[in-house]
Amino acid sequence: MATTSAALVVTSPGATFERSTIERRELRDHDVLIDIRYAGICHSDIHQVRDDWGGTTFPIVPGHEIVGEVAAVGPAVTRHAVGDRVGVGCFVDSCRECEPCKDGEDQYCLRGNVPTYNGRDYDGEITYGGYSQTIVVDENYVLRVPTSLSYEGAAPLLCAGITVYSPLRHWAAGPGKKVAVVGLGGLGHMAVKIAHALGAEVTVLSQTLSKQDEGRRLGADHYYATNDKATFKTLSGTFDLVINTVSANLPIDAYLGLLRLNGTMVNVGAPAEPSEFRVFSLFRGRRSLAGSSIGGIRETQEMLDFCAEHGLAADVEVIGADQVDEAYERVLRSDVRFRFVIDVATLASA
Repeated sequence: MATTSAALVVTSPGATFERSTIERRELRDHDVLIDIRYAGICHSDIHQVRDDWGGTTFPIVPGHEIVGEVAAVGPAVTRHAVGDRVGVGCFVDSCRECEPCKDGEDQYCLRGNVPTYNGRDYDGEITYGGYSQTIVVDENYVLRVPTSLSYEGAAPLLCAGITVYSPLRHWAAGPGKKVAVVGLGGLGHMAVKIAHALGAEVTVLSQTLSKQDEGRRLGADHYYATNDKATFKTLSGTFDLVINTVSANLPIDAYLGLLRLNGTMVNVGAPAEPSEFRVFSLFRGRRSLAGSSIGGIRETQEMLDFCAEHGLAADVEVIGADQVDEAYERVLRSDVRFRFVIDVATLASA
């Protein structure tokens, strides 16, 4: 039998959140029912709620940074048990048959993976995310949350953490490598922590020096302001890897100029408008401009274990269910250090 779950719902672009109920499917053989404890607020939640990228299906329940406890399992589940600490990230199914899926790169499923929210299951049912009390997910897409990680600190790892961990691993950030992180927000602060833990020399590139002390605390070796034109001259040809975490258009050519021979600039932020650059900026130094999308289930578990081993978690501000609209406005003003996390228990009393 399907169950109902309290949730925060937006019914149209620009509307505010309202409390409502949604249906969660009856447990299938391999399904896990999760009582959600905390759900992180990702910038992409804001884009989709406001239909910035187009294609949002309303009503929408956002949230793909989900942590909680297993409340029930289907009869064939072997990976998780009732009471386990678990998490759910950006997708809840994939075809499992294409080459990327078989290689553990299911985030790039050729059929298209099933987003945790604002998507459709392969049977056509709309998916609803973690701004809710429960969620039902196939066991193969449920992550184990190590006991050393707090629920609230772990929640943003399911998107922000894996979004930066994946390119840092793929482009071999580590000892002897110089990594620049553009932006010190939800994604950027985790990029600094993880790159530092991997052993890279880390530089933060932010508009101003206002967060310099925090950047150093997080593990940055250097900190430069991009509103100072001298920065781009000083750092010309310096970095092996530039991770761009901001969701706004940048002067891409200027940032490509920061790369050394064979360096790569990877974009993980997602501006609503197209970006522009000159191909000649790539010719100089055989530079590459790339993008990276979250990570697969296997790599996400690896990331969680890595963060637990190194004592890494997101810096968060915990809010109640009645504060989400305000939190969205604060995110857009960059007024958060560094990630909002909803205490889902407040849904019952908000």
